[in-house]
Amino acid sequence: MNHYITGSTIRELREKKKMTQTELAGRLDVSDKTISKWETSKGLPDISLIEPLAKVLGISVVELLTGDCVSNSNISSNMLRSKLYVCPVCGNVIHTMGESVVSCCGITLPALEAETADPGHTFTTPPDALSLSSSIPNKALNSDFPKRGMA
Repeated sequence: MNHYITGSTIRELREKKKMTQTELAGRLDVSDKTISKWETSKGLPDISLIEPLAKVLGISVVELLTGDCVSNSNISSNMLRSKLYVCPVCGNVIHTMGESVVSCCGITLPALEAETADPGHTFTTPPDALSLSSSIPNKALNSDFPKRGMA
């Protein structure tokens, strides 16, 4: 029988948080025997407890239901790991820096994949990209416009 939440997932996440069954039960207003039943797969959490359970365990509802916990260990961002997600329902665009589980309007969104460039769309950089400021005429830099505070 496939469970939507496995007892081992609940136990693993609870132990990661260094919580006892009694402490988790107290936060969810259930008995510690209830937590034990969940963790031994003799029972499942009520649907009304899914969101509070995920919050107490420090994960999203999607991560709790799938059992796939995504943690961001990336200290600094890297543009090569950048991912974009677009919701087909509302059109929201979500940007992440690395793999993540993103949902919007009740849908788990797949990451967009880059398309290969066609001949009509190319990216080129000018050979003197670093000296662009030298190509601005002095006249534009030293214009005769009045400066603030000076009339």
